[in-house]
Amino acid sequence: MKAIVVLISGNGSNLQTIIDGCANGSIPGYITGVIANKANAYGLKRAVAANIPTTVISHKDYQDRQQYDAVLKEAILQYGAELIVLAGFMRILTPEFVQFFSGKLLNIHPSLLPKYQGLDTHQRAIDAGDAEHGCSVHFVTEQLDGGPVVLQAKVPIFPGDDASMVAARVHEQEHLIYPLVVRWFCQNRLQQRANEAWLDGLLLSVQGYAQDEDDSDVAR
Repeated sequence: MKAIVVLISGNGSNLQTIIDGCANGSIPGYITGVIANKANAYGLKRAVAANIPTTVISHKDYQDRQQYDAVLKEAILQYGAELIVLAGFMRILTPEFVQFFSGKLLNIHPSLLPKYQGLDTHQRAIDAGDAEHGCSVHFVTEQLDGGPVVLQAKVPIFPGDDASMVAARVHEQEHLIYPLVVRWFCQNRLQQRANEAWLDGLLLSVQGYAQDEDDSDVAR
């Protein structure tokens, strides 16, 4: 059972999937704390409802990223985190912070990385005329949205779609693949080695794990 700390900035829907996974036993871990950089983040209410301790560390209270991340680091350490899950945490982390927690940081990004790093990914995919879009769970490294990908999920983009329609499809997939990757990590099946992701002792491709339709891996 691994100790998990979740970092949020907003609604916390991905946080909820991890809370549910820990509660039903599909994730062999437990959330020791939820940390938000915004006091009005709805995800804090989700944590309180699940009797999970919460901490608010407002980025507005610190002069720069280095000061903020130093305080954030200490809060995470106090929660005894073995895994840090970024679930809509809208902060760019300093290299020092990322290096300290290297191999323990997971993030989900709303694009099929390496496409569309950064913001406004859904509209950018539409503007580019892409037929498909999606999301990626990846380890966090010093490169923004550039860490090794563990798992991706694809969704179609239909003619006439707007960004909100595509976002809704992507969110559905996020809620499926993020708790699965967290499970793999808690089962000691998933590791980051240098700038690579490894699952069950096998090096994953640039796009992460590719699951065949008849693969029963998700049931392990």
